[in-house]
Amino acid sequence: MSSLNSKIQEVFDEPACGKNQNKDEKARKKGCTKQLQPGAAAGGCAFDGAKIALQPITDVAHLVHGPIACEGNSWDNRGAKSSGSRLYRTGFTTDINELDVVYGGEKRLYKSVKEIIDKYDPPAIFVYQTCVTALIGDDIEAVCKAASQKFGKPVIPVNAPGFVGSKNLGNKLAGEALLDHVIGTEEPDYLTPYDINIIGEYNLAGELWQVKPLLDEMGVRILSCISGDAKYREVAYSHRAKAAMMVCSKAMINIARKMEERYEIPFFEGSFYGISDMSDSLRQIAKLLVDKGAPDELLACTEGIIAREEARFWQRMEPFRERLKGVKVLLITGGVKSWSVVSALQEVGMEIVGTSVKKSTLEDKQKIKELMGEDAHMIEDMTPREMYKMLKDAQADIMLSGGRSQFVALKAKMPWLDINQERHHAYAGYEGMVKLVEEIDNSLYNPVWEQVRQPAPWDNPFLEVTAAPDPMTAALEAAA
Repeated sequence: MSSLNSKIQEVFDEPACGKNQNKDEKARKKGCTKQLQPGAAAGGCAFDGAKIALQPITDVAHLVHGPIACEGNSWDNRGAKSSGSRLYRTGFTTDINELDVVYGGEKRLYKSVKEIIDKYDPPAIFVYQTCVTALIGDDIEAVCKAASQKFGKPVIPVNAPGFVGSKNLGNKLAGEALLDHVIGTEEPDYLTPYDINIIGEYNLAGELWQVKPLLDEMGVRILSCISGDAKYREVAYSHRAKAAMMVCSKAMINIARKMEERYEIPFFEGSFYGISDMSDSLRQIAKLLVDKGAPDELLACTEGIIAREEARFWQRMEPFRERLKGVKVLLITGGVKSWSVVSALQEVGMEIVGTSVKKSTLEDKQKIKELMGEDAHMIEDMTPREMYKMLKDAQADIMLSGGRSQFVALKAKMPWLDINQERHHAYAGYEGMVKLVEEIDNSLYNPVWEQVRQPAPWDNPFLEVTAAPDPMTAALEAAA
């Protein structure tokens, strides 16, 4: 546990985090999250965060060393898509039982690794520590090292038991596992002046595939995406990129910062949501690559693509302008989406009446103020009762949130749209923005809302309710 504690302290003292920079040394050592109690760490724990961050690496086996419930609760909880291997969709667990708690589970872990290699032969295995196995003292790092030497394959320990902290801490500990054991261990077949990394993008609902064609047209190659639609080898040689884009700094800022320090890979934080943010991200990618030696023609090519895509987007928006102008939106999300989606919706004329910032950084909040003004309604933590009141009092016309909030909107008989990780539609890039606007329009003007808001027949005193005739009586009357 001492090595884990030192790793947690290192993550807490992240120098690239704007929130950390404003703290004194004592506050940085204390950290930014409260450790959870074992047994009370279900949902949003560090293990869950680590698994979310790494599971989109598609061709490796993700082995959970713990009770089967840990794997059951975390399996496939993000709709990350793959263009190749689907091994990441298979759940692997050592299924620790009571005897293992008494005698230790290290032998069971070793046998599980051997069984996976014999049956599936993946390029690598990621082993996740959980609360139970951490508490009984299983040394997964020693087992992984022994298994790697025995079987000749990378077996990567991800030491992030749930009780050490929140989901966000787990994201960063997963990044540390990649930095310690994966990144820099292999070399690409060839290099170009246009190689980039995209960090903190998980290819939810295939969003990366809506951006990749534009980068291909620019001549830019995604050397590695960490971790959406990634392969193990791509992550291993990601240290050879010329530049990087950070999509979700709250989750993986430590990867971007350390790769800049170790391998001189400059990075910027950007977003693929919204027209302005998408265009700015393409410009930033081109500028960083030109600064690293790519030809200047890349800038002109990028501007041409942006001009064409923006003109095409606004042409497709014409049918929606009047229908969505002034529509009031309540946004319950977090992180980068708390400001990037605000920008996207404002561009098509919608009004944001409130956005949650529970999982947002100081930089995220500052960007919200820039977009919505100093009086921006930023919600730290909104209870379901408050959400319901806001929707019921017509302060918002539609709510955009994750699946857990949908029932509040349904109870208030108001439209709702899923924009969180479980969604089935891709909203990134120019095409994604068109899809988002279409889905908002479909939700708002769905005829079901007029029907559910009508009073029930038994609640309307002016409606005469007649009983259906008895079929036997009707038959006798007809015979007479």
